[in-house]
Amino acid sequence: MTRAWPELLLIVLLTAACSTPRVAAEDPAPAAGTAAAEDPAPAAGTAATEDPAPAAGTTPAPAPGATASPDTLTIPGTDVQFTMVRLAGGAVELSAGTTTLSPFWIQAHEVTFDEYAVFRNPDRDSPLAADPDYDVDAVARPSPPYEDPSGGQSRPGYPATGMTQWGALQYARWLSQKTGDFYRLPTEAEWEYACLEGEPRDVNRHAWHWDNSGEEMHPVGSAAVDAAGLYDMLGNVAEWMLDEYQEDFTAVLRAEPLDPWARPERLHPRTVRGGAYDDDPALLACSYRLESTLDWKRRDPQIPKSFWWNTDSPFLGFRLVRPVNPPSPEEQAAFWALVLGE
Repeated sequence: MTRAWPELLLIVLLTAACSTPRVAAEDPAPAAGTAAAEDPAPAAGTAATEDPAPAAGTTPAPAPGATASPDTLTIPGTDVQFTMVRLAGGAVELSAGTTTLSPFWIQAHEVTFDEYAVFRNPDRDSPLAADPDYDVDAVARPSPPYEDPSGGQSRPGYPATGMTQWGALQYARWLSQKTGDFYRLPTEAEWEYACLEGEPRDVNRHAWHWDNSGEEMHPVGSAAVDAAGLYDMLGNVAEWMLDEYQEDFTAVLRAEPLDPWARPERLHPRTVRGGAYDDDPALLACSYRLESTLDWKRRDPQIPKSFWWNTDSPFLGFRLVRPVNPPSPEEQAAFWALVLGE
């Protein structure tokens, strides 16, 4: 099934959100990461894997594509945990060409309802934070949505969905303040590299899609873990990228030989990767990319429309990365000013 993909990131003006209909990118996308399944799909809504996710708080052994044991962390002042997997980077071959990436950590799972709820609700947050100036009551938090942005699907243990790209970035900044580490959305190049590190995949075991999902999202970690130690890189819910959408991804890679990133120069569109539970399995490929669209906010009656939420993207979430060599405090401040329009 095809759909349209949204986003929003606001550069200097904090006004509406994304644009352009959700259309598949026209870049040549060879079979990298396509992993068309040959096994029959499990019955709709049934578990796609026999490989259970590690118990919360445990430290599983590194997967073949990872370079260190996963790092399981707790959001300060809570019992909410998340796991990061380290990838080595270096010279990598992507669908649109070769590039070089610095090493980074990437979340093993998409950000969960539980994680985002700590940010969303001040009563779930705690004064404990790495930032000595952290003030629970001064945090910019998501405004109440017009309606449930997940369509009633997101709940504890499931991906957090329906937020705009700006809302995802605000969460990343908040988590950076809480932990003292620098978190952000992955660039397209980082995400595709991480996805390819997880190959080969059986799309019916490693992904929730139209044929096996029952047309609904599933708990994080309920599909099989991939070779890099990551879950749901394809399927379940699609994921926001850091990049402004550029039709020619090859040009993005050529413009910046090290750590390429299409920096925001306009309000929209942004890029989405990974595919979702209601996508045809043929679309679940590491190379498949889509641009955000204002259609994801079409039912929002507010003027201006919400900066935080889409009304029509219950299939869209995100995961974060943490550079092994983080930028300086000054560089981080400049980064947030650019991507949040401050």
